[in-house]
Amino acid sequence: MKTIIVPIDFSNYSEYALNVAAILAKKHNAEILAIHMLELATVHAYGTETQADHMEKALFYTKLAEKKFNEFLQRDYLEGVSVTPIIRHFKVFSELGEVASDNQADLIVMGSRGASGMKEFFVGSNTEKVVRNSEIPVLVIKDKPVHWDLKKVVFAIDFSDDYTPSFLNATKLLDSIATEVQLLYVNLPGDGFKNTDEMEAGVENFLQQAEGNLNRLKDVHYISDKSAEKGILKYAHKVNADMIAIATHGRTGLARFFEGSISEDLTNKADFPILTFRLE
Repeated sequence: MKTIIVPIDFSNYSEYALNVAAILAKKHNAEILAIHMLELATVHAYGTETQADHMEKALFYTKLAEKKFNEFLQRDYLEGVSVTPIIRHFKVFSELGEVASDNQADLIVMGSRGASGMKEFFVGSNTEKVVRNSEIPVLVIKDKPVHWDLKKVVFAIDFSDDYTPSFLNATKLLDSIATEVQLLYVNLPGDGFKNTDEMEAGVENFLQQAEGNLNRLKDVHYISDKSAEKGILKYAHKVNADMIAIATHGRTGLARFFEGSISEDLTNKADFPILTFRLE
């Protein structure tokens, strides 16, 4: 890991993300690209403002953002970390991909409130739009990293063939940042339900094709539930996980993965960092 992108909107949540990014940067000797998106209102072609007025206003707000941005980056935890501040126009999700590609970034770390549950945490927010469009992994942080130590990560996967490239990329990253990676298969009711023999055979076949061995078989765990999100959260709480990792189908978003409602109890406890990988 060499380059980490952190979107900054001056909120506490973006500071939580910046703090986590600094921890990862120190561990991997990586640099941070801190990006603030300055969205200026577009002046209509026949509005009252002249082009000169618009340019003057744009320059004013850019300079104001630069001052605030520089103050925001004065954090003790950034000492010894290479941080490059970048100010761009428009919305976060529309330009992060370009910045990530130009700089060959390895990871995006961003903050999100996620106050109304796992599904609402992703759907309809800038966070969900970044996850949906990002070609690189996105780590979503919800709380201040008081003791950031990834000892146990739960990676939810259905072990289907189209997961293979993403599985290899994901496990490579997860192995580098976590002490233990547990692979989780959620068995759901309906046409996709499998008995024990079918699940185990499918997992063995997947691991053999993906890695050429069954070394990770001991790290595979199974849970049955009525929905994927309930099963993942239930298992993550059961093993006291530090983070949840999942794969997304890109532009179709995560809504298809996180369907149905979650009980109030699980919603209140859904405070895990979430790391998403795009299926390739």
